[in-house]
Amino acid sequence: MINKKNFYKFIVSFESILISSMIPINIPIVSFEKIYRIVEIPINYQIPTIILLTLFFSGEFLIKVYTFYIFIGLFFLPVFFDGGSLGYLLTPNFGYLIGIFPLISIVSILNKKNNISFIKYIRYSLTGLIIMHFTGIFYLIFQLLIFNKENLIFYNIGLFTLNKIPFQMITLIPVYLIFSLINKLNN
Repeated sequence: MINKKNFYKFIVSFESILISSMIPINIPIVSFEKIYRIVEIPINYQIPTIILLTLFFSGEFLIKVYTFYIFIGLFFLPVFFDGGSLGYLLTPNFGYLIGIFPLISIVSILNKKNNISFIKYIRYSLTGLIIMHFTGIFYLIFQLLIFNKENLIFYNIGLFTLNKIPFQMITLIPVYLIFSLINKLNN
């Protein structure tokens, strides 16, 4: 028999991951002419959402939800940021999607601790982000070596890691603030 509470957690988690992967982050900036300009940041809300969900739910549970998300994206619907299907395995982005599994595992260690301080949160989240990016880089290098495109390795590392990781590190702060606020409201 399906536990209703787990079913609802699954639906909320899956929908959150799905929606967050589709929404790019934009920042309005006022220019000298006092006109708002929209600057698009090269990331989406998926990583912060996954970290927040991992803090609330167990890592094992979120890994199941994320596996379902990967399965849906590869075989049924184009739910990934740049599409989907089995052809997505040949894109550099897929290595970073695989890297989210160790990110969830590392951040879920915090879930088992009662007192999550900001320093512990940043340390575990940064470690998870770095391992996620290393997983993506290894997948990328492996892929480019197979297709004999060694000259694109550094370009793609810059495009998929160095271009995104500073912004992902910045998003860790609002995630912690949201988590702390929700925890205080629950207590």
